[in-house]
This record gives sequence, C-alpha cells and structure tokens, in this order.
Amino acid sequence: MTTQKKTLKVLTFLVLLIFLTSFFLNYSHTAVPAAWFPKQMVLELSQNLRKLIKSRPCTCTHCISQLKVSAWFDKRFNQTMQPLLTAHNAVLEEDTYQWWLRLQREKKPSNLSNAIKELFSVVPGNVDPMLEKSSVGCRRCAVVGNSGNLRESLYGPEIDSHDFVLRMNRAPTVGFEADVGSKTTHHLVYPESFRELGENVNMVLVPFKTIDLQWVVSATTTGTISHTYVPVPTKIKVKQDKILIYHPAFIKYVFDNWLQGHGRYPSTGILSVIFSMHVCDEVDLYGFGADSKGNWHHYWENNPSAGAFRKTGVHDGDFESNVTATLAAINKIRIFKGR
Repeated sequence: MTTQKKTLKVLTFLVLLIFLTSFFLNYSHTAVPAAWFPKQMVLELSQNLRKLIKSRPCTCTHCISQLKVSAWFDKRFNQTMQPLLTAHNAVLEEDTYQWWLRLQREKKPSNLSNAIKELFSVVPGNVDPMLEKSSVGCRRCAVVGNSGNLRESLYGPEIDSHDFVLRMNRAPTVGFEADVGSKTTHHLVYPESFRELGENVNMVLVPFKTIDLQWVVSATTTGTISHTYVPVPTKIKVKQDKILIYHPAFIKYVFDNWLQGHGRYPSTGILSVIFSMHVCDEVDLYGFGADSKGNWHHYWENNPSAGAFRKTGVHDGDFESNVTATLAAINKIRIFKGR
C-alpha cells in the first residue's frame, strides 16, 4: 500500500502542476509573458502523467504483472506484448510472419497486408491493445474452459462476479448457468469453432491463417467464404464493432515464451489464459483439466469418457497444463478444479 500511496501523491502533484501551468499559460496571452514555463514542458508533463497512470500499481491483493516474485515468471512474461491486432501494430516481423504462415499450411495464402487493410475497413482498427486496462484499479478475469469438471460445480455465480469472463470455441451457457455462469464479455473463436454469441459479447478471432481474416470480412458483409479446410458459417450476427483480432505475434509469443516450442501451436485454452494475464490484474481459471475421475470431456457432453481434450500432435496438453499449474503455484493465477 505504501507504493500505491506514493504513486497517488505523485499523480496528484502532477495534475495540480499541469492545471496551474495551463492556467498561467492561458493568462499570459493577455497579461504576463510566459517565460518561466515553456509550453513544451507542459506537453512533456502531460505525456509523463499518462505514462504514470498506465503503469500505476493495481489495487488487487495479488497483481499478475508484479515482477521479482518468480524468476521463472519474469523470464516469460513480456508486458510490452500487445494481445490485439490494430491498424497501428499490424506489421509483422518476417520471422513471425513465416512462422504464422506454417500454422495451418495454407497452399496459396493471400497477401496479408491487403487482407489486414480490408479487415480494418470493416472492423475497428483502433482498439486499445490493453482494453483500457488503466481505467480499472483491479480488473478480475474468469477464464472458463470446457472441461467436464464444471458439471455440478455450482461455480456460476462466482464466475459471473468477474469484470471479464472469457469463454472459447463452441462452449454454451444456456442450460448450464448454475455451473458455468451466464455472463460472457469475450469469446475466443476461429472460423471453424464459431458459435453465435450474445448481443453484447466481444468476439475475439484467433487467426491461424490469412483466410481467417478474410472470413471475418466476408461473414459480416458479402458471405462469400463458406469453406476453409472445412465448412464455416457464411454469415455471422456479431456486430462489427464487437469484433477483436488476436495478434498473430502474440500467438508466437505464447508459443515461444510460455510453451517453449512444445506442440505445433498453442491451444485456444492457453491462448486465453495468457491473453487474460495481459489484460487483467487477477485471473481465475475454471473448467481446465480432467474431472475427478480422470476423464477428459466437454461439460455439455453426455459421454464422460469421450476424450475430447486428449493430447494430439497439434497441442501439447501436458506441457500447457504444467504451465498453468506453475502459474498457480507462484500465485499468479488461481485454478478451480470443480468435480
């Protein structure tokens, strides 16, 4: 709390200083020469103030971004990484672009620059990559996975109490509210896993290939794309200003820093977890891992031994599970294991 009080004092002082300076500068136009406080100094003070506000300590009990708690965490967490693609950060480094191109092995990928230009002519291209994190003192995220361990967990009200509730892929809530909640603020999907969302839900598209970006444009306008490597919805009802794009470079960051090259590329689950760690100050995980009997299945499936989450050649589920377990062990996240 001492650090927070000091920061608040500095901010208060700077606000007062800028106010007084602005007053004297305005007054100088009619009465006093403004020689003692150049206008440039006011601008610099304003910029520094904005920086301080953005980097101020959070007010949570445990803040994810706090460093020097775990060397393991500090080595992996890069606070400068921007989780969302915008018109201002859309240029990919060549090695990132080539890595991203290999994820789904498109035979003839379209020009990425053209695809992004068309994309941001349809959806907002000026979204704050930190989702205006600075405006909230303690932002709490619930990341809701799809594990069968949510059945009869009664986590619903607890999940809904969070500021952000992230879900993924085809996860339903209707009929399961008592266990999984009904609130959703952000839903991570890719074209092949899309489901219709609530009116006020932000769709976060995770693009694994260029056609995924083109599909967003098509699905909200002409409806001409009906097939990627499998059939996909030709039209979606999501409002264009509710569509956010997961940054391809952030996918590579998760793969390099957190998975250290395990698997071919990260699962939507781990992408959701790391995304939330860069957006929120506290992160709680629900619906990850097997149930108490060791079964891996979706909570909406009637067959508990369906094995929906078993390890494949694409994702290394064991390594991803170890990452989340380590994050919980060092008090960066909390994991609720359900039944």
